[in-house]
Amino acid sequence: MNTIREQYPYLYETHLHTSESSACAVSPGAYMARACKEYGYAGIFVTDHNWGGNTATDRNLPWEEWVDTFEQGYLQAAQEGARIGLDVFFGYEAGYQGTEFLIYGVDAAWLKAHPQIQYATVEEQYRLVHEAGGLVVHAHPFRAANYIPEIRLYPEWVDGVEGINATHSNSRSMTHNSAGFDKKAIAYAGEHGLPITAGSDIHSTDLFGGGVAFRRKIISARDYAQAVINGEDYILTNGEVWYDKFGNII
Repeated sequence: MNTIREQYPYLYETHLHTSESSACAVSPGAYMARACKEYGYAGIFVTDHNWGGNTATDRNLPWEEWVDTFEQGYLQAAQEGARIGLDVFFGYEAGYQGTEFLIYGVDAAWLKAHPQIQYATVEEQYRLVHEAGGLVVHAHPFRAANYIPEIRLYPEWVDGVEGINATHSNSRSMTHNSAGFDKKAIAYAGEHGLPITAGSDIHSTDLFGGGVAFRRKIISARDYAQAVINGEDYILTNGEVWYDKFGNII
C-alpha cells in the first residue's frame, strides 16, 4: 500500500456531503475539511444534494438566493481548507427521482446564470454541463434503496460511472452495504467504455477513505473533469482496497 501511495500521492475525496446543504449529512463543511486533511487527502469535492435530492436548502427560495444558501457547505469547507492547506472544490449531486449524478467543473456563478438547469432532463443536463467544460458521473448506479424507485441507466448522457462507492463496500459503513452494487457498476462502465471514479459518499467526519488518487496535484474542478474524460492515469480506492482505473484490484 505504501508503494501505491508513493506512486499516486494525491488522493481526492470526490463524493462528500455537508450538514449545511445536505439534509442527510451530520457534520458541517469545516469539520469535514479538517477530518479529511487529518486523514491525508490532498483535496475534496463537496457534492451536496441539489434541489432534486435530499437538500437542506429551502426549495421555495428565489433561485439566486437558493444557490447562495446551497453553497454554504462548500464555502465553509473551502474557508477551512484554505486555512489548513486542503484543496476544496465545488460540485453537487443532482437528483432525478432517486437517480443521482455527480456534477463537477461548474460553480455557483454558473448555477445562477443557468436557472434552466432546475428543469433540465438528464440529456439537457449533460449538454449544459459539457458546454461549461464539466463532468457528469452517474453516482452509485446500481444501489438499491427505498428512495430509489428503479434503476435507470443513461450511458449516452454521462461521462463516467462511480464504480467504487465506499458506502457500499468499506467495512466501517453502516448503510447500503453491498459490494455487489460496485461490481455491477464496474461491469456496466466496462461494457460502455466509460471511465470509473471512486468516492466515499461520506456524510460525517467518520471517514471511509475512498476516492481517486493521482500522480499529480489537481488544480481545479475542471482540471479533474478533463483528467477523467481524457483518461489520465489514476487509481481508485474504497479506503481499504486499491483498484486500477478499470476497476481491477491492484
